[in-house]
Amino acid sequence: MATIETRTARQTVFVDTFTDGLLGPDVPMLGPVADGGHIVVNTAPGCWGPMITPSIRGGHEVAQPVAVDGAEVGDAIAIRIKAIEVTSLATASGNDQTMEGRFNGDPYCAAVCAGCGAEWPETRVEGIGPESVRCAACGADATPFTFTNGYTIAFDPTHTVGVTVGKDAAEAIAGDAARNAQLPDNSAQNPILLFAPHDIVGMAARLRPFLGQLGTSPSAPIPDSHNAGDFGAFLVGAPHRFALDAQELQRHKTDGHLDIDAVRAGAILVCPVKVPGGGVYLGDMHALQGDGEIAGHTADVSGTVTLEVEVIKDLPIDGPVLFPVAEDLPFLARPLTDEERLRALAVGRRHGVEALEETLPVSVVGTGPDLNSATDNGLARAAELLGMSVPEVMNRATVTGAIEIGRHPGVVQVTFQAPVKALQERGLANYAREQYAA
Repeated sequence: MATIETRTARQTVFVDTFTDGLLGPDVPMLGPVADGGHIVVNTAPGCWGPMITPSIRGGHEVAQPVAVDGAEVGDAIAIRIKAIEVTSLATASGNDQTMEGRFNGDPYCAAVCAGCGAEWPETRVEGIGPESVRCAACGADATPFTFTNGYTIAFDPTHTVGVTVGKDAAEAIAGDAARNAQLPDNSAQNPILLFAPHDIVGMAARLRPFLGQLGTSPSAPIPDSHNAGDFGAFLVGAPHRFALDAQELQRHKTDGHLDIDAVRAGAILVCPVKVPGGGVYLGDMHALQGDGEIAGHTADVSGTVTLEVEVIKDLPIDGPVLFPVAEDLPFLARPLTDEERLRALAVGRRHGVEALEETLPVSVVGTGPDLNSATDNGLARAAELLGMSVPEVMNRATVTGAIEIGRHPGVVQVTFQAPVKALQERGLANYAREQYAA
């Protein structure tokens, strides 16, 4: 089982170290942080940098997990996202293609050097461009991924907007890639800015940062990018050492790899505890993303994050429950205004309904190999959480909410107005009131 480096609970735990891409019960934890304490993290980009660094075994580079004092298996941990700040000056991203012969079944977590056959080969950088990452032992081109269409995007000093740049600027940024990425000192990744992609020039976009990875540690060794039902499906029957069967995956994963753009500052994420201490971790900060992350990747950045954690005893949930900031709620899931409630009450009384049901929004995360199975998973989780049937959840999500796509192919949010009584029984009503009661 994971060891905890400091045994006395601390009010604040600072994190600037990373895993080698794996999560699970054997990964050492920092802390513990006190129940009600804070975790402050300097995090590294996820996705592309680790994807071109085959020595990283999980496809991402996430922060070392932190134990929370008093968190036991069968509890949950409420994580308030207090602040997210981008520090990168620029990043690069785009749609990917895999390079055959450079991995054993899975390019994210089972890289192999095509030249010398080494597993998870260490690399060196030679120049810039898509062939700049080389096996340190034999010199072969070692990246398991390249772009089909990519871009380099530079940010303004306030990190409010970004603009994609042309060849000369992209190559100049690549020449000082680590500084422009603001890689944390302990990061092991090759910065993706080295590849200097420039297929799209002059595209402007707003920044609204969020965390692609935020959650608790799984109860079996799982590559970090695969700690979800869609990417995790690649582990079922896999030819490498991280293979799991479908039942094992469902039992052990915690769905910390969300890529839900509502997991941003001001939101509250409630996560399952499947190992002692929970093991709160984060990573894969994104500067911006539309629903679905449809290109497969978005603008991965370095940054700083402040979390506040709180243990919820005896809440054995299987996956995350989200209370987004109010403006991120679907239109129908937003609480009625006073005027709307008065109008609704008048309608009800005309038809013999003397009081309106007291409800508040909740968003239950579902994951699976595809969007249909992810929706089924989210509906089932919501029904179990709130003690109602799946058809009732379907009705409530249809009339007072929505099914939102977090990540294509298989992460969704089942969002709706839930009865406050049901939320109260599970110890969640105070979080909903904190977010929406005003």
